[in-house]
Amino acid sequence: MCDPPTCSIDPIVVGSHAPVLIAGPCVAESLELCLQVARDLREVCAALDVPFVFKASYDKANRTRADSYRGPGLTTGLEWLAEVRRDVGVPVLSDVHAPAQVGPASDVLDCLQIPAFLCRQTDLLIEAGRSGKPVNIKKGQFMAPQDMAHAVDKVRHGARAGAERRGDAQVMITERGTSFGYNRLVTDFRAIVQMRQFAPVVFDATHSVQEPGGLGGASGGQRQFAPLLAQAAMAVGADALFVETHPQPDSALSDAACMVPLDRMRPMLQRCLAVAQAARLDVGNVGGENA
Repeated sequence: MCDPPTCSIDPIVVGSHAPVLIAGPCVAESLELCLQVARDLREVCAALDVPFVFKASYDKANRTRADSYRGPGLTTGLEWLAEVRRDVGVPVLSDVHAPAQVGPASDVLDCLQIPAFLCRQTDLLIEAGRSGKPVNIKKGQFMAPQDMAHAVDKVRHGARAGAERRGDAQVMITERGTSFGYNRLVTDFRAIVQMRQFAPVVFDATHSVQEPGGLGGASGGQRQFAPLLAQAAMAVGADALFVETHPQPDSALSDAACMVPLDRMRPMLQRCLAVAQAARLDVGNVGGENA
């Protein structure tokens, strides 16, 4: 079988057999929080030799209630993310929600992210591809794994149609669980293997334990299971982990029930790396026996 495609978020390559971490707070609550989390994660990842991309949303456009905190907005949020990039020296990623956001976001971000609920929005996907920036497509909770191939093709179509006709875009897909009745998501780990045929796959450990709308006017979650699902994802060959983290998750302004405490990130990553290494050795041994 051919190796799956890779996605380059300069200088990081997702899909190169070295696990990558995409992590940060769910929403950009303040510049100070973004800098603190980015610096702490940079230190952890440097010690473990894990490539790191910082993530924070400048706008959470799909909150349950109209009065929920959404973030600082496009202009201020991008200013904060630009400061993280300059000060901490790591690539930055955030969501884009409409084609008009792609241009200004591309001027700052190293990778554009398509939210799960928008993964079928053709104009948004094409415009993201046209930007020439790497694109991370969150798999919709309602999508079959094989159908994400069409989302990837839309981004690549945009890249080919861009002013510079860039050819194939840099694209990756994030698995974040599938709806199972109301207020519950489940993860089918076969999806990671299936989607790696057409793009590198990231596993979103924290949104996979989310309970959408589970608290009535807000989403609940079971953060204690995020490390276990992350390890399972490493076992089946996920190329990267997506983890939302916060120094004090219970006081976070979005997805408080799902985020991993910042001081637990290092042991979580250590276990995930051990599983990833064991899985690679196991695959190699099986290959040798069947050769």
